[in-house]
Amino acid sequence: MLSRRLRRPEVCYPVISSPGAVEPGNTGAIMVNFDRPPFRADHVGSLLRPVELHAARERAQAGGISRDQLREVEDRCIRDVVAMQESVGLQGITDGEFRRTMWHTDFLTGFAGIETTQSNYAVMFKGELGESAGTSSMMVVNGKVRRPRPIMIDHFAFLKAATGRTPKFCIPSPTYLHMRGSRKVVPESVYPDMDEFWIDIASAYQEEIRDLVDAGCEYLQIDDVSFATMCDAGVREQIRRDGENPDSLPSKYAGIVNTLIARRPPSLRVTMHTCRGNFQSMWMASGGYDAVAEAVFNQIEVDAFFLEYDTERAGGFEPLRFVPRSKKVVLGLVSTKKPEVESKDALKRRIEEASRFVPIENLCLSPQCGFASSHHGNRITPDIQRRKLERVVEVAEEIWGGK
Repeated sequence: MLSRRLRRPEVCYPVISSPGAVEPGNTGAIMVNFDRPPFRADHVGSLLRPVELHAARERAQAGGISRDQLREVEDRCIRDVVAMQESVGLQGITDGEFRRTMWHTDFLTGFAGIETTQSNYAVMFKGELGESAGTSSMMVVNGKVRRPRPIMIDHFAFLKAATGRTPKFCIPSPTYLHMRGSRKVVPESVYPDMDEFWIDIASAYQEEIRDLVDAGCEYLQIDDVSFATMCDAGVREQIRRDGENPDSLPSKYAGIVNTLIARRPPSLRVTMHTCRGNFQSMWMASGGYDAVAEAVFNQIEVDAFFLEYDTERAGGFEPLRFVPRSKKVVLGLVSTKKPEVESKDALKRRIEEASRFVPIENLCLSPQCGFASSHHGNRITPDIQRRKLERVVEVAEEIWGGK
């Protein structure tokens, strides 16, 4: 419905649908192209910021260096992290999100009409040892959403020039913006009709995606927190308190994600990463994918899903039975939160378990999330980060022959 109402005529790529989708349980042969992303060994995107970049960011915030000087440091650090990814054998290469403070706010506040603020709507993060941390920061809509200028096209252009492999770019889904507060975030005084909000933000996304494609992007990842966190009982109760229905939101959000990418060209591969929270090695939600599986896997028209499966908090693999045979599943089995490097045998056993529900030829391997969803980074070292990425590549090569 939303795609029919979009009103930005300059966004004119032809609408395509997800090819070859089948109903759950259908064993008909569907060909999946393995020469294109995602790759057998892949990763979510963000990487630990080096000490040099942390120091430069602090000096820039204090007025000690200019924005241009900070960018010179960012450029140098991105070239280094690109080289690291290439050296461990990855084919999909990111900039580590080194120019961002947070995985989502830097992008979303690039649109006119969205700003960060402080609120009493706190989100709690929990850690393995019982530690916790809260954040009261959130984003709100204070005007009509539009894209007055490109947001991160220059980020992608630099990445593309820095690697001879496939540059991968990650953008946040707008669904979490809405899920965390509903009308507290999108007030009626700005958008009396919520459909108009979704139309505006989808149009703005389409414009950014169009320019990314024009800049040469062929691998785009949409990072989405809402679907996986809606599997948590506490989050579902908060959604009800906000006046929304957690049973119907997954289908609604699936339609919104589809609208963002409805006008993509066939050259663009789009994946979606789901996450239960990732902040300094802590998380904010638990629960298997059962509550959202049908809507996510059967309705969202992406080419593959990056799924968090590193702990029992993600539940079992049974919900994967809803994944169409035309799509890949990238199993996030390697933790970016814990320093222990997973054994090859343990990873292979888990992949074998998942292959009961998704053909092994449709599976890939990755860490469960980024290593640094915020500039702080998770509580592991750069050496451990590298070893975990190497482990992903090693296991993928031993199972699938590096294809």
